[in-house]
Amino acid sequence: MPTKDELIRKLGAIPQASWKRRPEVLLQQNLPKPLHQVNPRTILGDSWWNKTRQAAYESTAFHCIACGVYKNDAEYRHVLDAHECYEINYVKGLLKFLEVVPLCISCHSYIHSGRLEMLLRKGEIPQARYVKIIQHGDKVLRDAGLLKPEPYGGPFAEWSKWRLVIDGKKYPPKFKSYDEWAKHFSGSEE
Repeated sequence: MPTKDELIRKLGAIPQASWKRRPEVLLQQNLPKPLHQVNPRTILGDSWWNKTRQAAYESTAFHCIACGVYKNDAEYRHVLDAHECYEINYVKGLLKFLEVVPLCISCHSYIHSGRLEMLLRKGEIPQARYVKIIQHGDKVLRDAGLLKPEPYGGPFAEWSKWRLVIDGKKYPPKFKSYDEWAKHFSGSEE
């Protein structure tokens, strides 16, 4: 009689990885404006990004880490997004990179609610989709017994003090001031 490993090789089946849903990922606050467009995938390059995001997808056997949906069953797009998780210290102006996790488009859009609202205002997504995404994220949190916190209201570090921290190395903002940021984004939030 063949062993389990022999059967797996013979049938071409891949054993499912052991992983745990983490709906608390949806609690991440919007990224501070001074560090918009400053991120590990840009700093560390495409090779690092592709390897890291593929490892993230595989770590959950291609399921969204927040809601648990398998990529082929996800609404809107049948793929996963890779999302960078951070620890944010608003007073010191530090955004510490922690990890990359796989998310379905609905959970990823829920985290980036500022961008989601911008897409709605610009008419790039319909109101019904916006509402459905917000309801999806709220339900994932509610089912896990979690409440989405109110956006952080301050105090904040000065614009020029903000830094992204990756493996102990600090990276400054791309935009020198709020005015430069606003000009780049035409006054809309990303």
